[in-house]
Amino acid sequence: MLPEERRLPLDGLKVLELGQLIAGPFATKLLGEFGADVIKIEPPGTGDPLRRWRMIEEGTSLWWHVQTRNKRSVSLDLRSEEGQDLVRRLVAEADILVENFRPGTLEGWGLGWDALSAINPGLIMVRISGYGQTGPYRDKPGFGVIGEAMGGLRYLTGHPGQPSVRVGVSIGDSLSALYAVIGALLALQERGRSGKGQVIDIALYESVFAMMESLLPEYDASGESRQPSGSALPGITPSNAYRTCNGDYVLIAGNGDSIFKRLMQVIGRSDLADDPALAHNDGRSQQADRIDNAIEAWTLTRTRDDILSQLDAARVPAGYPYTAADIAHDPHYLAREMIQSLTRPNGKPLKVPGVLPKLSATPGRLGNGGPTLGQHTDEVLDELGIDTDTRDKLRQAGII
Repeated sequence: MLPEERRLPLDGLKVLELGQLIAGPFATKLLGEFGADVIKIEPPGTGDPLRRWRMIEEGTSLWWHVQTRNKRSVSLDLRSEEGQDLVRRLVAEADILVENFRPGTLEGWGLGWDALSAINPGLIMVRISGYGQTGPYRDKPGFGVIGEAMGGLRYLTGHPGQPSVRVGVSIGDSLSALYAVIGALLALQERGRSGKGQVIDIALYESVFAMMESLLPEYDASGESRQPSGSALPGITPSNAYRTCNGDYVLIAGNGDSIFKRLMQVIGRSDLADDPALAHNDGRSQQADRIDNAIEAWTLTRTRDDILSQLDAARVPAGYPYTAADIAHDPHYLAREMIQSLTRPNGKPLKVPGVLPKLSATPGRLGNGGPTLGQHTDEVLDELGIDTDTRDKLRQAGII
């Protein structure tokens, strides 16, 4: 236990994770980083499929050590009556349950909201699915990429006239996880007043759609759908990627009125800086191509470092697309403690992202790498009062 002045915000909170892969486990990861006791239920023998996603080292995904830090792993067959009974016993002591099965799955196991809230009226149940717990699509299978497509994001990514491209990470799942955590914390606040829990219903497509800014009102007012625009952001000018003399790209966001003037002075275009028609964003957006061409005519004669140096001096926001190597060695990342090292079960260190958000008085914890499958099964069942003989029988039957 940390000293009293360094207690974590969610110390004493018990979270039961019935999810797998990304959305549900990402949500519980965040809760665990701030002190919650997260008990992760995994199928015996195989575990969470994420254990075998992307780069594998010694039989375990490196991603696993990011997604599952600060959790306790319990192997348990949820399809068995004995496994379902153990979940009910865990629920009786839990504050939050997080699941991301297809709607109706838990109900088929006798573990739906009505059954579990009867056991624990204060339970907060976070349910993450492709399309939500209601509506005509509720029973359809849905992964993050489908939610990104239905939510409107996928259509906008890419260049005009070319196939859309996906964001290079599972952004739909991650956004849903953030909304799940927000919902859980809001429900905890309400439970503090009423003593009662509730269901948090998160749909992947809705989490993406909520990020789509003015997409819908623009369509409603004009009848026009926003179109893909490559690296530019239509209606906000200038904000684009520009080529350099050696084939690199720089990103320049000169869309603030005063910033635009400074940018134009740097590139030697005082005529554009002083043009009344370009004084504000709405006027600039009508001449976006003219402005972008002027900026790139300047960037094409300079190296990336020269461009960034001049723009930094003029207080114009600029940067370049970071690779993993850029991130790992960047002094600002290091100074902000966003590159940290944890210890895997095999004793080896591994660099991982730091903990967010940053709290001044009660910052989150990094913890160690993800647990081995069933590493904490006996520990958790012992806490439930399950004797050794019963555990042995459950293990022999393949239930744990």
